[in-house]
Amino acid sequence: MKVIVMGSGVVGVTTAYCLLKDGHEVTVVERHDGAADETSFANAGLVAPGHAYTWASPKAPKILLKSLWRNDQALRFRLRLDPALWAWSLKFLGNCRSDRVAVNTARKVRLSLYSQDMLHRVVEDTGVAFDGAKGGLLYLYRSPAAFDAGVAKMRILTDNGLPLEVVDRDRAAAIDPALSATKDRIVGGIYAPSDESGDARLFTRNLADWCAERGVRFLYGTTIRGVETAAGEVTGLVTDKGTLTADAYVLAMGCQSAALAKPLGLSLPIYPIKGYSVTVPVAGRNNTPRIGGVDEENLVAYAPMGDRLRITATADFAGYDKRHSPADFHAMLAAARDLFPDAADYSRPSYWAGLRPMTPEGTPIFGRGRQRNLFLNTGHGHMGWTMSCGSARITADLIAGRTPAIPLDGMQAVH
Repeated sequence: MKVIVMGSGVVGVTTAYCLLKDGHEVTVVERHDGAADETSFANAGLVAPGHAYTWASPKAPKILLKSLWRNDQALRFRLRLDPALWAWSLKFLGNCRSDRVAVNTARKVRLSLYSQDMLHRVVEDTGVAFDGAKGGLLYLYRSPAAFDAGVAKMRILTDNGLPLEVVDRDRAAAIDPALSATKDRIVGGIYAPSDESGDARLFTRNLADWCAERGVRFLYGTTIRGVETAAGEVTGLVTDKGTLTADAYVLAMGCQSAALAKPLGLSLPIYPIKGYSVTVPVAGRNNTPRIGGVDEENLVAYAPMGDRLRITATADFAGYDKRHSPADFHAMLAAARDLFPDAADYSRPSYWAGLRPMTPEGTPIFGRGRQRNLFLNTGHGHMGWTMSCGSARITADLIAGRTPAIPLDGMQAVH
């Protein structure tokens, strides 16, 4: 079967890999000049089932409200005359109830654990390098109240099979000696020994090269203009370089997916939520974190990546605006330096901002579109790297008519 995958982020390329392994003839269409040049470019790098909590929570409305006059909130709502933002935000608020949080988080952690297993299989099969770091992740708390709240909510993860260990500051410093000099700034943490980290862009680019060497065709610098349909099927993909045809089509375009799907009669509840990252070199430093983690009260994530340290934070409800200034990174850099003052050369930052394709539930969208040969694999939000390999296998299974290994309740497109 000929299959076209739209998008070459980590989700699109892992999908191409799984389809290749199933024996299909695969073409990947990408408007950028290379793979992983959009959301996957400089994301947090955490493969983190231990951080699979949904963003929509009972606390989220208050945080978003405060962000209207305070710029230091982890979630920031930007007032805009954008009907799509308001419609999406109402759905997001509807998922902030405790019962919805439990359901959505359980779905996210199940998919994340399955996907992590698939990631290991992909790496074993291909040998792709991506500056991976195993040994777990640490979720750190600075105040007793926040620590107690973090421990209280972790049961939803452990009930779904994720091993977690509650640790005090001394145990946290023993796990990662980079915290030894600053452990008094935390009260403790939650250690997820099976979580890990790595460079999603490096992984995606190396996997794309591996796939290309085995016959997958990558059409970079090719912009999709529209989709042709007839008799309930997609009949062609219209691009700026001509029309492409296949037997099946996969929509894996992240934040661009909703716009492409709308003329096809499909309303995808995906909205771009901007995140910020800064990457700093670690050369000449002696106290770089051994493993990644999250400073939970600041919602600042960090991950060692070979000769670099990646730091990420903030979720801006701000539309398709990727602009940023050095001031946007001051708070996250201050938090990182407070915990790891000698981890990196903070005077040489590389700034980036990207758009996460978020659904109100925080879970991705799978299944068929209105056309029987159009398949969806999109809307992974802040967990695209964690969920990519499992989502790719699910999509390949659906195309083949197989039942996926995990239930897809609440994660299939509604027509």
